[in-house]
Amino acid sequence: MSNIKEKTFVIIDGQAIMHRAWHALPPLTMKGGAIVNAVYGFISILLKIIKDLAPDYLAVAFDLPVPTFRHELYKEYKAKRVKQPQEFYDQFPILKNFLNEARIKYLEKPGLEADDLIGSLSCLGDKKINKIIVTGDQDVLQLINESTKVLMLKRGISETVLLDEKEVENKYGLKPSQMIDFKILRGDPSDNLPGIRGIGEKTAVGLLQKFKSVDGIYKHLDNLKKTEKSPIRDSVKKLLEEGRSTIELNKKLVTIKQDDIDQIKIDDFSFVSKDQLLGGLEHLGFKGLIKRISSNEQAAIKPSNEKIESKNKQNSLF
Repeated sequence: MSNIKEKTFVIIDGQAIMHRAWHALPPLTMKGGAIVNAVYGFISILLKIIKDLAPDYLAVAFDLPVPTFRHELYKEYKAKRVKQPQEFYDQFPILKNFLNEARIKYLEKPGLEADDLIGSLSCLGDKKINKIIVTGDQDVLQLINESTKVLMLKRGISETVLLDEKEVENKYGLKPSQMIDFKILRGDPSDNLPGIRGIGEKTAVGLLQKFKSVDGIYKHLDNLKKTEKSPIRDSVKKLLEEGRSTIELNKKLVTIKQDDIDQIKIDDFSFVSKDQLLGGLEHLGFKGLIKRISSNEQAAIKPSNEKIESKNKQNSLF
């Protein structure tokens, strides 16, 4: 048996983790009045990830506050999302400054969401490199394959579950590759994405378990002779026929892009040691987190009031 360690590439959904930390932790105000609870929670999660997964490569992906190609395709995309207080958005420059100081690369690109950048990052390197996506968003489950897993946050920021192909199938009754088809049929209320009207979760799963894909479902309907009885109920057949015109749009909206960072290589994201985080933490003044690095302990998340400094460096690769 080879003693060569398989390398690990950890890809962090910065947008989702910041949202999760913002809601999970009480307001933490530093001297000067800046609220940094989301930043504190993000870095606390980051330290645990580094300790538990020992990544050889590390990247963070963010949304930008501008419309994406999905908004161009469907103007109602995410139209019902509740805007967070400005104190939440003000924390992103603080976090990015920390990433600059810690020499951790992050991605953000106009027209794309963090999910699309994560999808493209997951294609870097060969299949011998383990890719682990850290998120709280189920949208990225479609990216899971033999070399890519998802570390899903649950119940705030203290609990996680590692999902691979088998775990997804056990939990949802579908393969990761079928999660795209599931959303095409069911839609996604959180993103205000239209599914096929009247097709719920149970019906969508049942159809995909039997016919494998949306294409398989409609191929069955198209090949069905008038005299044949279909295993699909007449009421569901009617809904599928009425919703046929939405399938192409739905697929474009729910499919995560995986081809938008061809000029970037996996070596751009090399991560040497957790000690490189110390510079960023010193500027933030998070003494408790500095102690966690020094003592190698997984301390509880207990923010304290400490001074924060901010710089305007840029470490984005776009």
